[in-house]
Amino acid sequence: MKAQRLAACGCGQLMARVEGEPVRVSICHCLACQRRSGSVFATQARFSREAVHVEGRSSTWSRVGDAGSRATFHFCPQCGTTVWYAAEGLEDWITIPVGTFADPAFPAPGVSVYEERMHGWVVPPPGAEHHF
Repeated sequence: MKAQRLAACGCGQLMARVEGEPVRVSICHCLACQRRSGSVFATQARFSREAVHVEGRSSTWSRVGDAGSRATFHFCPQCGTTVWYAAEGLEDWITIPVGTFADPAFPAPGVSVYEERMHGWVVPPPGAEHHF
């Protein structure tokens, strides 16, 4: 039986139900992710698009990343929580901020990116790939 998880916004209006394990869990230290998440890094899990079922209404906001591709973020129009996003060039995947699962047992990140912008006191998980 495949694992099932529920990601939800703060008010519960917008949800993403996922089936199976993430194909990638990463932390990003870029300044845009710091601002979007309100934290010193963002942690996200990537799932096959067909494994994700979204429920509820979302508003969107898009930005162009450092590599030139666009990411479109879907957030709750009531409470503002980003529940999922899709990136140009990765159309087969949906990315979900790990905090929206509210699951302390969620798999640890295996990749850490934009480490040149990482806060000095942050320590990525042991064994994570490092990209500067």
